[in-house]
Amino acid sequence: LLLLLLLQVLASCLWSGHSEVVPSFESSCPQFFFGQTPPNQALEPQNPAWICQRYQNQYFFATLYDKNLRIPVYSAYLYQPGPGKRPKTWLVEPQLMGTAYPKTMEREWTLLNHFNVSSEQLSQSQAILQDYKNLTGLNRGHLNPSGHHPDSSSRTATFTLTNIVPQDEKLNGGAWNNYEQQTMIRRTQGCNTTYVIVGAVPGNNYIAKGRVNKPSYLWSSACCEVDTNQRKTWAVIAENDKNEVQLLTLGDLEDVLTQLYGRGQVSLFHSGCPRQ
Repeated sequence: LLLLLLLQVLASCLWSGHSEVVPSFESSCPQFFFGQTPPNQALEPQNPAWICQRYQNQYFFATLYDKNLRIPVYSAYLYQPGPGKRPKTWLVEPQLMGTAYPKTMEREWTLLNHFNVSSEQLSQSQAILQDYKNLTGLNRGHLNPSGHHPDSSSRTATFTLTNIVPQDEKLNGGAWNNYEQQTMIRRTQGCNTTYVIVGAVPGNNYIAKGRVNKPSYLWSSACCEVDTNQRKTWAVIAENDKNEVQLLTLGDLEDVLTQLYGRGQVSLFHSGCPRQ
């Protein structure tokens, strides 16, 4: 038993240096934000976790997660769409339970069977598969969609429940899907690098007996580098009970989110991204 304990301590020491749940994005995975500048504190929830989404020893995107509401606040990634299969396996974030757990996303089954973790322990700070069973009119909506990534590892990494919200089924399969698939292709014409931040505004309704919040709105924003001195931006917002997406300027979206979150002026991107 003592040996086991020592091994656990040693493991936690080894892991804490580059854990997946990190003190800040600036220090750990700034590459997913234009100018290495994440959104400001106006979006931060009461019980936040900064996750550099790690899979197979590589960071693929960044998520600010709300451990109380058990949904992501936003996910930030680079838009690099490619063909490929949609993954089927859902993953969870072990480090939301503490730094002694694996630093890479895992299947629930693996944690329950190989790491001596109970369902209760796992479900305290995050959504689990059971929460998304038997939904009516809602399904698992990706903030960072798998189709915006070029290979199987990066697509699999998006299939973590820390990147998912309960989304209106019609919106997810309709207008939102149109935005992700068609509008993004049109808007990114001529872009060299496109930085994307997609988020969810908490609502007053819940699924899973009050465990997981159902967002009132979903929003997406992008800042693309056309060349070294030219950038363009765009944004959208959708109510999470209607099959409609509204196209906005980045500045307009920031103003709308400032009203919705009510925690001061929201800034999503570095000032080098045009607001109009």
